[in-house]
Amino acid sequence: MTPDQVADVLGVTKRSLMDSYRRWGIPFVRVGKHIRFRTRDLDTWVDLNTEGR
Repeated sequence: MTPDQVADVLGVTKRSLMDSYRRWGIPFVRVGKHIRFRTRDLDTWVDLNTEGR
């Protein structure tokens, strides 16, 4: 997934995502100079970071 797609899923701006994805611990893949996120990794990250379940 592109950063734009992930930002939409998480409900944050692309700028917030790009400033914080490492600090938040979201797994990513570097493809050349581009950052990409695997759907399964993002789904797992959301599950592990969901509070009040």
